[in-house]
Amino acid sequence: MDITGFLNEHQLPDTYQAVAQEWFIPLAEEILSHKNSAEGPFFVGVNGCQGSGKSTLCDFLIHYFTHQHGLSAVTISLDDFYLSRARRQELAANVHPLLCTRGVPGTHNTVLADNTFTALKSAGSVALPRFNKATDDPFEQSAWPVITSPPDIVLIEGWCWGVSAQSEDALEEPVNDLERSEDPDGTWRRYVNDKIAAEYESLYDEMQYWVMLKGPSFEHVYKWRCEQEHKLAAKTGKTGSGIMSDEQILRFIQHYQRLTEHAFNSLPAKCNQVFELDENRVIKNVIRK
Repeated sequence: MDITGFLNEHQLPDTYQAVAQEWFIPLAEEILSHKNSAEGPFFVGVNGCQGSGKSTLCDFLIHYFTHQHGLSAVTISLDDFYLSRARRQELAANVHPLLCTRGVPGTHNTVLADNTFTALKSAGSVALPRFNKATDDPFEQSAWPVITSPPDIVLIEGWCWGVSAQSEDALEEPVNDLERSEDPDGTWRRYVNDKIAAEYESLYDEMQYWVMLKGPSFEHVYKWRCEQEHKLAAKTGKTGSGIMSDEQILRFIQHYQRLTEHAFNSLPAKCNQVFELDENRVIKNVIRK
């Protein structure tokens, strides 16, 4: 399969062709083998730490499903369900200041996510939410893409997508300087944990197949997250206005360390396929159920 157009669109090296051939086309065919025996749209959950390449993987799978098999497929990022900046500021004032920063469970509109998943299973038109990271606010609904539902395949991706709530004992000790200095009594991390149990785990149940891009360690997330932000800055042609500096990213990613490491330890057991990455995001192994 020639994916030259896809490579050019996503500014990917020619080597991605071999990666897709070896790893991702077999994944796509495996997903299709499950989808063919399912009724309605087939929901696939994709987890990967920041910068691991999950968005690119989802875009490739959509390209493959549509161009190779003529299927209707869509991808949605958990990021597109972020609460508005104003709503997060309310949470920061009423619950904990760290909730002003988007990312962790509790900063998403889970009602909107649930409604969107439900709408995707029914006939009609569905507007897919979109979040503008450059402005740190959702796009106006008039700018959301509209699709004809139900599609054949729905991909949902996110850095914490699929991550379960932790035990109370696991919440006791801070995992980094951010938690030690800004959440010493654990209010923030317990709020996040409670939200996972109350609102997110039921959404996970909608997924019929799970994929994970597993990074080697949290230490690599900083490097990958910087690369991701630099790419966003280059795409928008500007800095500021929500584009973070490397120093800001260093503090920013500490919001995600706890759940990223929890995902590394707990999520592979529930996934159908786990792609293990090295420090350069090269796949070194795949674990299949």
